[in-house]
Amino acid sequence: MTLRYFTAGESHGPGLTAILEGMPSHVPLNLSQINQQLARRQQGYGRGDRMKIESDSVRITSGVRHGKTLGSPIALWIENKDHAAWADEMSPVAVRGFQSKRCIFYPRPGHADLNGGLKYDHTDLRNVLERASARETAVRVAVGALCLQFISTFNVSVTAHVIQIGGVGISKGRPDFSVINQKQQKSPVRCIDDAASKKMMAVIDKAKKAGDSVGGIFEVIFSGIPTGLGSHVQADRKLDAIMARTVMSIQAVKGVEIGMGFLAAELLGSKVHDGIYYDRKNKKFRRRTNNAGGFEGGMTTGENIVIRGVMKPISTLLKPLESVDVHTKKTCRASVERSDICAVPAAAVVAENILCIDVASAILEKFGGDSLKEVLKNYGAYCKYLSTCYPARHK
Repeated sequence: MTLRYFTAGESHGPGLTAILEGMPSHVPLNLSQINQQLARRQQGYGRGDRMKIESDSVRITSGVRHGKTLGSPIALWIENKDHAAWADEMSPVAVRGFQSKRCIFYPRPGHADLNGGLKYDHTDLRNVLERASARETAVRVAVGALCLQFISTFNVSVTAHVIQIGGVGISKGRPDFSVINQKQQKSPVRCIDDAASKKMMAVIDKAKKAGDSVGGIFEVIFSGIPTGLGSHVQADRKLDAIMARTVMSIQAVKGVEIGMGFLAAELLGSKVHDGIYYDRKNKKFRRRTNNAGGFEGGMTTGENIVIRGVMKPISTLLKPLESVDVHTKKTCRASVERSDICAVPAAAVVAENILCIDVASAILEKFGGDSLKEVLKNYGAYCKYLSTCYPARHK
């Protein structure tokens, strides 16, 4: 069985809920490690004032006992600290005599406001933006951080870093995984290049002064991935396609690259494809390069997974763009909600965690099992098979 999960909750509602089903039993869970990922999501240069209000922590209300999963559905809850000031506004029952002062009638260009209002027949667009908000990613990060602890038992590691904000980017060359993981943690914008980090922060400052916002590109890298996750036999089983969809599901992401990505369109095949050799010492097939980003035919090659997301500038602007009052149809300025100037560093953390759900699901699909012991046994047998497959042929 693969994993499946659902989330619920609004930006200013009581909190955010997720239910994760399919996690095997006896997976050790450390609650502080999940909360650490939630804290990382709230950090990053360019984040808005709400991060000063919220201090996210997760409660696990089912599916875990004494620090280990039970094999039953896992329920997670994150309280919205800001809800106290919105209790009447977001009440699920009618409040006698209440008149909202926070209705939204002026949709923001680039946001879900207008489309959602039309689709769901809402006269107050707050009914759309409360769920469309990127606040929802908090509970997805909690689910992903839980899955990260599962895939770590298979020696799979993950990191993420920012490679561009606005027009400022880092060089195309990359250090190894461990160096990236260490350096990104020390930068306010999660960039491994100190000089570029300072320039990125200056770009964010300039956008803030102008009442504007700025986007960028983040990169997620997985190491220790076994060969053969995913499949070529059906489109919906291609793991690269699944992971690309996950990145695209992050609010404000408008593009995805895997490996060399769009640069491959400019080069000849001889400069794009990764030569294959056999590592006799470790008894495994390897690639000379990793332009494919760890995938061939929708399946993992055993090399690092490298996937990037392009995030547009945040839709809410302090100096709002032209819009229309949805009731009077008169021209006006778009509504202004509390928001970030740049959320690319936070989006990197979101992507890093929620992609762990896809990797965990692919591991379970490949190796199966209802308990961690069973999955590890199947994984060990597969690793042994890989080291002994293709016996020498006699000419």
